[in-house]
Amino acid sequence: MAASARTRSAIRPATGSKGSRVRHLGPNWYASVMGTAIVANAGVALPWHVPGMRTACAVVWALSAVMLAVLLLTRTVHWARHGDQARAHLLDPTMAPFYGCLSMALLAVGGGTMLVGKDWIGPGAAVAVDTALFTAGTAVGLLVAAAIPFLMAARHELKPGSASPVWILPVVAPMVSAALGPLLVPHLPAGQWQQALLLGCYAMFGLSLLATMFLLPIVFARLLAGPRLPLALAPTLFLVLGPLGQSTTAVNNFADTAPHVLPAPYAEGFRMLAVLYGVPTMGFALLWFALACAVVLRARQQGMGFSMTWWALTFPVGTCVTGAAGLARHTGLTACAWLAGGLYVFLVLAWLTAGFHTLRGLFAGTLAPASAP
Repeated sequence: MAASARTRSAIRPATGSKGSRVRHLGPNWYASVMGTAIVANAGVALPWHVPGMRTACAVVWALSAVMLAVLLLTRTVHWARHGDQARAHLLDPTMAPFYGCLSMALLAVGGGTMLVGKDWIGPGAAVAVDTALFTAGTAVGLLVAAAIPFLMAARHELKPGSASPVWILPVVAPMVSAALGPLLVPHLPAGQWQQALLLGCYAMFGLSLLATMFLLPIVFARLLAGPRLPLALAPTLFLVLGPLGQSTTAVNNFADTAPHVLPAPYAEGFRMLAVLYGVPTMGFALLWFALACAVVLRARQQGMGFSMTWWALTFPVGTCVTGAAGLARHTGLTACAWLAGGLYVFLVLAWLTAGFHTLRGLFAGTLAPASAP
């Protein structure tokens, strides 16, 4: 009952002054930045050349960068003027996990700078921007991956059956660092520096993967045994795709980078890992994708309206696009390429839908800044 009450409170219409709306601005809004940036990052990863696609992706990347800058500024004001509410978010088990979104927003925009933003700002500036955002995002991600589970264990009042897919958010952030870190490896001095970054990314891959393996059975147990998720939280089931698609992306990026950094036996091992790990993981991701779609469609039939939870249909699906595109590179299978393309169509439609309803809700004053995904 308490969790349901918090959920109803979180999605109530926005009221009051502009200052009061900033007061309730939560870290969950970084999900919109992640969901926008991944449209650009996944688009340039597709294994086909589509006229105009790269330019369109650059425009979307620029939009995500502006959104990130605005949110960082607004959240800074939030902490400066409403520190009590910010601390309350940290002590709220329904909101605290979304601090992982800050890390992933920084990383996603930084990665997009290297992938497509360099077309506009130049390679040198792109490396500088990504270095700053990757460093900040990774630091925040590692801090959140340790601090939020500690708060959940020591301070949050969690009840049996209260597990939620959002619990995965803090521990998946290091996986995003693992997947995007290889983009910076070639720009470091050869030898120890490059090896340290690549193997550091591999360590974060393991950190995130093992933590997810502990949490996923708890989420799945609630899905089967109940209590059922509130209708507004049904889209959060898509969050499980994040560590699955991002880890597949990571191992494929390791395989691309390792031959230039590590001795032959280890480089070959990474190439084998890309396929031996990536294929079965993508298989499970497709199973979960089908399950999540079925649950969301059922929730819509039962009256689920729009909330910020719909942004959960963007970034996690985008990681599956980049994962499938990586498998297409390393297996040569046309099926993987078509899978990436099909998932990308879903991603773009989900992004347009979530973006449209978010803007409409903000302009109409019916979407509270603290709406919880």
